[in-house]
Amino acid sequence: MVGRTRSPEPGSPEPGPPEPGSPEPGSPEPGSPEPGPPEPGSPEPGSPEPGSPEPGPPEPGPPEPGSPEPGPPEPGPPEPGSPEPGSPEPGSPEPGPPEPGHFVLPQQTRWFRGERVAWVSPVSLEELVLLKSTHPQAPLVLGNTALGPEMKFRGAVHPLLISPSRVVGCNVGVSPGVWVGAGLSLTQVQMVLEARVEALPQEKTELYRALLHQLRALAGQQIRNVASLGGNIVSALPNSDLNPVLAAGGCRLRVASDAGGSREVPLDQDFFRGFRTTLLGAADVLVDVMSYPQGEFVRAFRQAPRKENALATVTTGMRVVLGPGAVVRDVQLYYGGVGPCTLRAARTGQALLGRPWGEAMLQEAYSVLLEEVVLPPGAVGGKVGFRRSLTLSLLFKFYLEVQQALALMVRPDPSPAASSRASREVSGSQSEQDAVGRPVMHRSAPAQATGEAVYVDDTPPPQGELFLALVTSTRPHASILGVDVSAALRLPGVLDVVTHADIPGHKARSFMGYEEELLADKEVLSVCLSVCLSVCLSVPAGVELVEVGWCTQLWCPVPLQDAVQRESFFLPRRRIERGDVCKGLETADHVHSGELRLGGQEHFYMEPQSVLVVPVGEETEFHVYVSSQAPTITQEAVAETLGVPSNRVTCHVKRLGGAFGGKVTKTSILAAITAVAAWKTGRAVRCVLERGEDMLITGARHPVLGRYQVGFMEDGRITAADLQYYANAGNTVDESPLKMVLHMDNAYNIPNLRGRAVACRTNLPSNTAFRGFGVPQAAAVVESMITDVALCLARPAHQIREVNMYRGLSVTHYGMRFDPENLWRCWEEVKGRVGLGPRLEALRSFNQDHRWRKRGAALIPIKYGVAFSEAFLNQAAALVHVYKDGSVLVSHGGAEMGQGIHTKMQQVVSRELGVPSSQVYVSETSTASVPNSCPSAASYGTDANGMAVRDACQKLYKRLEPIRTKNPKGSWDSWTRAAFLEKISLSATGFFRGPDCYMDWEKMEGQPYSYFTYGACYSEVELDCLTGDYRTLRTDIVPMRSFSPGGLLYSRGPSQYKIPAVCDVPLSFNVHLLPDSNNPHAIYSSKGIGEPVLFLGSSVFYAIKDAVSAARAESGLGGAFPLDSPATPERACLACATPFSQRVGRLSWSLHPNITPSPP
Repeated sequence: MVGRTRSPEPGSPEPGPPEPGSPEPGSPEPGSPEPGPPEPGSPEPGSPEPGSPEPGPPEPGPPEPGSPEPGPPEPGPPEPGSPEPGSPEPGSPEPGPPEPGHFVLPQQTRWFRGERVAWVSPVSLEELVLLKSTHPQAPLVLGNTALGPEMKFRGAVHPLLISPSRVVGCNVGVSPGVWVGAGLSLTQVQMVLEARVEALPQEKTELYRALLHQLRALAGQQIRNVASLGGNIVSALPNSDLNPVLAAGGCRLRVASDAGGSREVPLDQDFFRGFRTTLLGAADVLVDVMSYPQGEFVRAFRQAPRKENALATVTTGMRVVLGPGAVVRDVQLYYGGVGPCTLRAARTGQALLGRPWGEAMLQEAYSVLLEEVVLPPGAVGGKVGFRRSLTLSLLFKFYLEVQQALALMVRPDPSPAASSRASREVSGSQSEQDAVGRPVMHRSAPAQATGEAVYVDDTPPPQGELFLALVTSTRPHASILGVDVSAALRLPGVLDVVTHADIPGHKARSFMGYEEELLADKEVLSVCLSVCLSVCLSVPAGVELVEVGWCTQLWCPVPLQDAVQRESFFLPRRRIERGDVCKGLETADHVHSGELRLGGQEHFYMEPQSVLVVPVGEETEFHVYVSSQAPTITQEAVAETLGVPSNRVTCHVKRLGGAFGGKVTKTSILAAITAVAAWKTGRAVRCVLERGEDMLITGARHPVLGRYQVGFMEDGRITAADLQYYANAGNTVDESPLKMVLHMDNAYNIPNLRGRAVACRTNLPSNTAFRGFGVPQAAAVVESMITDVALCLARPAHQIREVNMYRGLSVTHYGMRFDPENLWRCWEEVKGRVGLGPRLEALRSFNQDHRWRKRGAALIPIKYGVAFSEAFLNQAAALVHVYKDGSVLVSHGGAEMGQGIHTKMQQVVSRELGVPSSQVYVSETSTASVPNSCPSAASYGTDANGMAVRDACQKLYKRLEPIRTKNPKGSWDSWTRAAFLEKISLSATGFFRGPDCYMDWEKMEGQPYSYFTYGACYSEVELDCLTGDYRTLRTDIVPMRSFSPGGLLYSRGPSQYKIPAVCDVPLSFNVHLLPDSNNPHAIYSSKGIGEPVLFLGSSVFYAIKDAVSAARAESGLGGAFPLDSPATPERACLACATPFSQRVGRLSWSLHPNITPSPP
């Protein structure tokens, strides 16, 4: 039976979005605009075939909605999603006869009806086949990995859902071959195959091993636990991981239908008819999958953006049977991800028959395969050159593995990543209850691990709560002719619609001298700008019924290149220069020009943008529960928008599920428009963005184009550099990182240096602050320049870095003095711990011995300025209460977003008052307790708020001095009780006035930071030149303590946007804190390392580039070459310029001469 995943019962909560990285089912037909071209084979197993009509009405006779089928009395309907009482788990043996004295109710068909959907669970294969015959378009549902998200996120409606979970057909047989029920979960299939591999000789388990290779990387464990084998097969996904292997292995399917009974169907090229369609009829039910292995070689390969939990770009299943003399007797080559369905390379296989297995055969196969597997330049899924190159390189890998019967390429041990962790030693005289300097668990860790931690959307619903849905623009630049909300208001459940005219106060927010409308009125400048709001009684609805009249779309620069060419820039432009750059370039031995393109980066916080606004009291008072790094900015935005004083608005921030800079400006706008809905209706309003909405609307890290010209001497010394940064700001300036020019030196003393930075106006959603705020982009361009110098001189890059690093008392290019001693200490510490010389020699030896796998390494330094360059932001306040029982309540202006700031404040109080951390509690961050707080950003939260908390504690401790003098041996709680009796105040405010940082842009000088923090990082990677896959082998750190042409974001969820996962952790990961590095500028020698270490991750990027350089040398290519960030497998593979990618490039150019081939 086909595994289609069980859908929840009508009325039960809808399933959440798929786990990060789990495949998104139900992608549209190729070429459809929504949600953009899917990655090859984007959906997950188990979705119904597209284009099928909606099922007809269910069988007559079922009971009324929600009531079970009549029969013997039942204990009541099961909880949503729970198994039917008495039903065995799929794959488990049938239950035996009941014990004497026990009465067992007979199983019966179960019907449940909702307003739009009916759900039926039959109890026999015959009944299932009859139901499918009567309702051929009704999907079968088991794990809900496909249908649930399709119904929730794409609005699919299926009037009848059939659950085959209780039907016999989940059994397993092992003679002859192996046959498994199609209803088995992928995890159960994996267990069956692992058992057979253990029981049989290796030559009889080739197919099973290949399937296991794919299963272990398919989706995630949670998905594999419920998704079924049958659902995966009949989904017929273009890039299916299993179908090419099953087809190559000659597997067969047992299919049942009411008309034709039971029959066997070969799983071959004729089974797949097109995009997500097979030869199975609408009324067919897949029952079993059978395989009969024989003497053969079978291999499976996949290339994906991430090693686990990612949809494959290209997959393969390949089988060959060799006769005497290694002559090919039979060969089957199947590919996924290179067409609308699983593709058999039949002509290529035919060309191999009767040929000896060798190089000559392989060269002919390449020519035939390139002609047989054709992808036009505009093929759905993109990456055309990469995918075509993979068809050749994966065939080559198959050849190598068969030729030697073992993997020729040395693979890193996939054992769990090793790591080392060191804690700073504390003084022997330090009190046991003084927590400063000791490893302390995050105070919220137990609640977060158990799911008890409360976030905004966990807040209990106030009485009469409403929900907000955003109506957003569909044009990147157009005028609004009108908005018709009448149809939406007629929809049951839609209470009201809020437009620009409903805003009682300020209708825009000002950032950096530019205003950003809260709700668009006359014109939109980007896709996904909010036009109006649908206020709903329950789930958000009515968005699609709001009709916006647009005039002819106006001209708009969407790509960054358009804005650069047309000089579409926001003001101001930033520029810093020291020395004589032109003269420095003239006197240099060599001059090199290059560029680096850095893509955007999604914040991808675990908790999306969330806000709940509750009107309270009778004088226009509002409580705002919000996930924000800047509660005061949110308070001001709500107050200004509603036209009320700030004292009527209280913002509450318990904790954030991640932020990284993305919950400041965008959150304040979202809170403001939610407050308008609450003000207009007089009821609480909740707005929580779905993941896709969040990624569409809220912006990301600024993509940057960096261009540079550098002059350098033969010994590697850089005499002059001219750098230009173009940041893609989007449709508004927001918080664009023009301070990139402050970090364009990174750790290098370049005597003649010029830098310019501009924020480009494009018609994309506005980008915003992101961790590091321009430093990663600025420093990455400089490091690219350094790497190019090394490549031009054919010298190791770390030597070029050492030659140019700051030494002794130094002055930056903007006149700030500093001592780089700790920079060099970090650098030398990493070199010593790594054993740099021997490691690099071992790396060179490895590369000489391996043609298709290369290792690369990079050692990167960082000099990072801490604090805000705007002096007024360097302040903080705190409020500390001590109660009579000695317990302490702390309020401060910092927002807890996972960095542990509340835990650190507990440590501060523990030391200053001499009490255990267990007696200190931080409830929340609230504008009612601490007003006028500054954003938690710039790695300055602990520095500023810690000083304010210490100030308050020192005041309290001083007040208690007379009590301590009278009773020096008393306990803390005895002192606090005595202080109360003596009428001594046990409440104090604390304040910290930070450094007066400044930057004079006219004079190009200043002191924009309080201090510098330093670090260095060594990373080593191993790159598969044939696929672009890489593995980070080792990382050692020593710190001081895609848009469409129309502006629509394609990557709107984990299926398209791949965040790093556990599988990306280096195999050896070593973090060492620099010993004896005191910081007199911050509390308890705190070092702001939240953001600086982020850039050290670029060491992996430059290690990849080093490995690519080694691969290019094998092809006779040397010198500098471009590699943009991120270094995706596609970019790394094509940059290696292997014979396969070069062959594809030459063929593509000959077939399409108007297309300029990419440089090698």
